[in-house]
Amino acid sequence: MSKREGEGGPRKNTDTVQDRDASNNPSSPVIAAFKVFQQELDTKHDKYERLVKISRDVTIESKRTIFLLHRVTSVPDPEEILNEAEVKLDGVRQKIGQIAEELRGEDIHQFHRAFTPGIQEYVEAVSFLHYIRHRSLISLEEINARLVFMRAEKGSAEALPPGTQVLTFHVTPSDYLLGVADLTGELMRMCISSVGNGDIDTPFQLSQFLRQIHDGFSFIGNTGPYEVSKKLHTLRQSLGKVEDACYTLRVRGSEIPKHMLADVFSSRGTLIDPEEV
Repeated sequence: MSKREGEGGPRKNTDTVQDRDASNNPSSPVIAAFKVFQQELDTKHDKYERLVKISRDVTIESKRTIFLLHRVTSVPDPEEILNEAEVKLDGVRQKIGQIAEELRGEDIHQFHRAFTPGIQEYVEAVSFLHYIRHRSLISLEEINARLVFMRAEKGSAEALPPGTQVLTFHVTPSDYLLGVADLTGELMRMCISSVGNGDIDTPFQLSQFLRQIHDGFSFIGNTGPYEVSKKLHTLRQSLGKVEDACYTLRVRGSEIPKHMLADVFSSRGTLIDPEEV
């Protein structure tokens, strides 16, 4: 028994040394396989970082567009601002085209976290512009219809010029919902700004529109993305502030000078208790 154990001990040590030598051999199939895995992971991580950087650029330009659109309540000719915002959004769409290039042939769900903040901000900006122009909510199909890009590539379709290829980017339903939820905060700010500039009709239009959005999110309930439930809390706060402004306009509008209405709403807004979800 002890003899067998003594014979077995050195054999195990010998096998360990042999395995160690094999692992240090560059021509080993195990080493070759792990080098392939390393290259694949490095490529994926590099692509992920590039998508994060592009998403940051999309977020920054979308926020600038939103800030620009808030000026429409204080200028005599808003069409110039709307056209300028459209030009900015065209630049944002070119950035999204870079995201589409990075995702060519890839599984979008592996990289979704990298670019979803920028896409949500873009949805918020483009839906804000659409509401100012048409007083309605832009659909997901309308957003995706503008995200078609022409890129130079071999093997193009027959209907296209030689050396070009069509790339499309599809905004996911969850990103669309979260972007629309963020839109409600900008509409609330637009309401207060409109009242401060003497516009007493816009708050009532916004109140009705926000109620429709709130009803739509309420129908989703717990069946939607997890983030929707958190956004719904902010949506209810925005709706409460707009309804409070409409109430003040209807009841006390004749008592308060127009140039003081915005200050009254701002002070009252800070006293509103958040509605429990």
